[in-house]
Amino acid sequence: MKSYLFTLYILTVTGMTAWAQPRISVNRNTYSCGQVEWLKPVMVDFTITNTGDKPLELANVIASCACAAPGWTQTSIAPGGNGAVSITFDAKALGRFHKSIGIYSNAESSPIYLHITGEVVRETTNFEKNNLKSIGQILIDKTEIDFPNVHKGERPTLQLTIINQSPDPYEPILMHLPPYLQMAREPRVLQKGEKGIVTLTLDTDRLPDLGLIQTSVYLARFAGDKVGDQNEIPVSIVLLPDFSDLSEAERMNAPAIHFSQTDVDLSEQLKKKRKAVFDIIVSNTGKSILHINKLQVFNAAVDVGLNKSVLTPGEQARLRITLEKPSVKKKNRKLRILLISNDPVQPKSIIRLKAE
Repeated sequence: MKSYLFTLYILTVTGMTAWAQPRISVNRNTYSCGQVEWLKPVMVDFTITNTGDKPLELANVIASCACAAPGWTQTSIAPGGNGAVSITFDAKALGRFHKSIGIYSNAESSPIYLHITGEVVRETTNFEKNNLKSIGQILIDKTEIDFPNVHKGERPTLQLTIINQSPDPYEPILMHLPPYLQMAREPRVLQKGEKGIVTLTLDTDRLPDLGLIQTSVYLARFAGDKVGDQNEIPVSIVLLPDFSDLSEAERMNAPAIHFSQTDVDLSEQLKKKRKAVFDIIVSNTGKSILHINKLQVFNAAVDVGLNKSVLTPGEQARLRITLEKPSVKKKNRKLRILLISNDPVQPKSIIRLKAE
């Protein structure tokens, strides 16, 4: 009887020892990188989970080629805990790839193998993740051109990414370009699936006045294209006064503009009426006279009226905003109001409207 109990004890202990061990689990065995640009490394992370009852140790991670540099959790992974294996793939060779990574651990199933796949290309042609907009068969990363804070004498630039998805060679052209904007293209002609950059340079010395300047340019979708709503790109520029030459004493005694609020929600009013009206109080909290030199709107659906444009210290004015509901959705410009003043700290003030 004693011999039988001893044997049963040994078998039980042996069984518990065999069951109590680290077990390795991975969130995915294969990761597809899709298209990878040549010489632009990508990093892939795998999550490792210890589903066993003893600490898991990752002893080594070996990649099938030198271009996949592995990194991994070096400390023990407690039961139920997570670790990571990171693979950096250095895309030095063009073409499709399939790389294997062996993970060596103290788990019984060691080693296990992970895989990364994809294709190294000179130019990516899968643009689903690039947040690009379609204008015909042309993709573009910006559907508005905005130079929000510029001063006389500056020449800021803005770049547009353009991809040709048409079957024919394509030459990017912005039609109705105003005289204060110059355009450069690289390359000049885009083949099917090719990406290019259009660089716009703003010549602020050719701007007519302070404040908001608005116009539209039109992206030609093909040779001989015409202008229209479908290929219109609005342009907004705000030219600000330059206070860089003010002395410290002048800044200490300058005017200061203040608004009762700068974000106005008119959606509730517009649910019941065709027109919404709202008043904002504008105050001069500074030490000298405040001049509101410009009051402009970004959208023709907005009408504004200011009962005073010159405010002594402590004085207030009423800014009345009127928004026409039928016109809101017909316009593609932002629901904003711009004020330009002689406040050197805040020469440009923006009031944002919400209509829905």
